Amino acid sequence: MHNHHNTGNKDTRSGFGIGLHELGQENDQVVALCADLTGSLKMNAFADDFPDRFFQVGIAEAHMMSMAAGLTIGGKIPFTGTFANFSTGRVYDHIGLMKMLPSMTVIVPCDHNQTKAATKAIADFDGPVYLRFGRPKVPNFTPADTPFQIGVADVLTTGSDVTIAACGHLVWEALEAANVLEAEGISAEVINFSTIKPLDKKALLASVGKTGRLVTAEEHQRNGGLGDSLAQLLALEMPSPVEMVAVNDSFGESGTPAQLMEKYGLDTKSIIASVHRVMAR
Repeated sequence: MHNHHNTGNKDTRSGFGIGLHELGQENDQVVALCADLTGSLKMNAFADDFPDRFFQVGIAEAHMMSMAAGLTIGGKIPFTGTFANFSTGRVYDHIGLMKMLPSMTVIVPCDHNQTKAATKAIADFDGPVYLRFGRPKVPNFTPADTPFQIGVADVLTTGSDVTIAACGHLVWEALEAANVLEAEGISAEVINFSTIKPLDKKALLASVGKTGRLVTAEEHQRNGGLGDSLAQLLALEMPSPVEMVAVNDSFGESGTPAQLMEKYGLDTKSIIASVHRVMAR
């Protein structure tokens, strides 16, 4: 039984907003830029309290990235904020696809507390970081003030039959799946891969070395995400059966987060079904 306590549902984006505001208080080199989405990105508190260090760029994401890059030369620590598809797609000329880009660090925290901790951790990190978080209120189960370690995966439950590697909003769903599976007599080891790149290879190989099979779960396309990276690692180092829970090469639609997670099979039920498939192989 996992002993991870949901301390209530909280959106991860507010974890970013709180972390950014605290950084602003602690370090006057931290600056923030936003592409006309200050409210959505929860950057208001920073903008209100540190107007000299906040730049409202408007709907000009590529320029925002260029400005941020320039600010780093002067020793500033810039945080840019916009919606994920704009943060990536509108700036390909300036930055490129995130996971594929050499030396890009990609972080997808699992809940409010971990997003806050990750926001603070990246201020000390030297190099570009893509931090992805969400709007819906989701279970908040990381103990408060747990420091975030970039590039380190957390084993949340130990198990012997199957490894479930998840990131972002699907980490809690993986823990829920592990409970259901335990009642069926299947022992699942759940790992939170909050850093997609660089990948904690040791954590995966240690786990799959023990369980012999892997299910990946992410709120992302099947191509180019966490599952891809983990499957590639296993193909090279430890060939094993793998099943992936992810969006299967289709475009997103509009709807509530809960409706979309269900439509695209990004939930506990899909993780359980994938475990059954991988166990049968």
